[in-house]
Amino acid sequence: MARGHQKIQSQQKNAKKQADMKKAKGHDQKTAAKAALVFTCAVCKSQMPDPKTFKQHFESKHPKSPLPPELEGVEA
Repeated sequence: MARGHQKIQSQQKNAKKQADMKKAKGHDQKTAAKAALVFTCAVCKSQMPDPKTFKQHFESKHPKSPLPPELEGVEA
């Protein structure tokens, strides 16, 4: 039954190796930046990270369009 024990050890070692590789690869700036873009302009579909930037964008790029209700109380 020595081979059974070696097989279990090999599986555990491989699982640890895979977890370490996934952990090292997990921090990607591109995906983190994409996740931070939470506000989307209804007119041009561009994405912004915060409401202040969104309001500045909307006022400069779409001055004739009415301001969306989610931007009413935001100070730019």
